[in-house]
Amino acid sequence: MKIGNTELNGRVILAPMAGVTDSAFRAVCARFGAAAVVTEMVSAKALHYKDRRTPELMRLRAEEHPAGIQLFGSEPEILAEAAKRCLDYSPDFIDLNMGCPMPKIVNNGSGSALMKTPELCGEIVAAVKAAVPVPVTVKMRKGWDSASVNAVEVARICEQAGADAIAVHGRTRAQLYTPPADWEIIRRVKEAVRIPVVGNGDVCTPADAAHMLEQTGCDAVMVGRAALGNPWIFQQINAALSEQPQILPPPGLFERLTVMARHIEALCEDKGERRGMSEARKHVGWYLKGLRGAASLRRMAGQLSTKEDFKELLRAAILAQQEHS
Repeated sequence: MKIGNTELNGRVILAPMAGVTDSAFRAVCARFGAAAVVTEMVSAKALHYKDRRTPELMRLRAEEHPAGIQLFGSEPEILAEAAKRCLDYSPDFIDLNMGCPMPKIVNNGSGSALMKTPELCGEIVAAVKAAVPVPVTVKMRKGWDSASVNAVEVARICEQAGADAIAVHGRTRAQLYTPPADWEIIRRVKEAVRIPVVGNGDVCTPADAAHMLEQTGCDAVMVGRAALGNPWIFQQINAALSEQPQILPPPGLFERLTVMARHIEALCEDKGERRGMSEARKHVGWYLKGLRGAASLRRMAGQLSTKEDFKELLRAAILAQQEHS
């Protein structure tokens, strides 16, 4: 699959997730086979007003590529200006957020609120496309609510405005993250446009990925929540979709703890020990899911403050598995 001139080696992409898909996490997912990764959403207005904390969200490690920087906003000119600034960080593509359902985003007319104004969606894509030499992609939802399911219309408008690919989450803004995603709308969008379409929503296993590709005809799938504490999902999906399909086993204890430790070390390198360990708490909780003694270990994870705390947790995790073996 190609996004513009950018070739993707695989059919499973890491979804952007605010507060989760920072550089350390993206690098882990890329290492395990994500065909592309996308940053946390970046405010175009924050870039416009030169917010000092925003550049951190756009920094890309060499091992992350192909990687996109995702922008959110509602003003074409400001988004175009922000896209130009993104080029300083060498993204392979710019992704436009037309799907975030969070109140603080939609109340400003951004994210999935843009689904209510299809013409504006097209103006945004056209402005950004004219501003940067890299491909421009769009992540959208099924629609605003059940009375305004318009993903097909918005996708066509975005394609005509120059979008190079579209990712469709099979839920409306009103549905947030439940009930089950509607894959039929992904199929309808795929049939309506000629650019690549990425399906998003409820891809939790290799079987889910295979079924979505088969049922919708989409070009790739996007994995979000299923990757939390589980970067192996990309490797497993790639193996299942290969010419000689394989079912890969889940990682053993040593691999799980080693990958977690490297991830947390990178997090601390990027953000310093204090902030890194604070943000590590949620990641460690996800990595520990399913282990013996997980409830007790997660309580320890919730109190992580130093690297020494983390080492103590690792020792406790190993001991808990040995005691039950």
